[in-house]
Amino acid sequence: MSLLPSPFTPIKTKRCWVRSMQASDLDAFHGYRSDPVVARFQGYDSMTKDDAAKFIEKQIDRPFGEPGQWVQYAITLRTNDVLLGDCAIRLDADDTRIASIGITIAPSFQQHGYATEVVAGIMHFLFTEQACHRIVETVIEGNTASISLLEDLGFRREGHFIEDYFSKGKWVNEFQYALLKREWEIQTHEK
Repeated sequence: MSLLPSPFTPIKTKRCWVRSMQASDLDAFHGYRSDPVVARFQGYDSMTKDDAAKFIEKQIDRPFGEPGQWVQYAITLRTNDVLLGDCAIRLDADDTRIASIGITIAPSFQQHGYATEVVAGIMHFLFTEQACHRIVETVIEGNTASISLLEDLGFRREGHFIEDYFSKGKWVNEFQYALLKREWEIQTHEK
């Protein structure tokens, strides 16, 4: 199954929008992406304002659904469009029924349930609107907040990769989590 790349329709949750990134997101995006605490579990040390501007520029017109292509989206509050984080979605290069996701929430918005709400919204979007069969996320060992988030949402740990990539001068271990559509449907009906 292959979906043609298309403009992204924003995902609406109770309190948030997941929408395409805009140039106006730069200051807030750079604000948390330059924070060493946020960068701790990312593939970069700290993002400069110039790097953040270039990153956003590449994302603005990127279509959704191109197999193998990560697309980053803004997470904003529905009440005032304030950027509180960003997330990424990638459909597998070989089978677009498999999606990978990632999420970053600014420290000032953490501990308020936004990550759970947004990932649940992305799951709904991928399983119902995109007909995905499976969603995967890989998490750096030690990222307890992300691990708890995934486990709370019903993802199961499928793998433990030992020193599977080199980042910031050292080899990093990761866990792979996944959730099948049928597992998600069972959870959804139990609630």
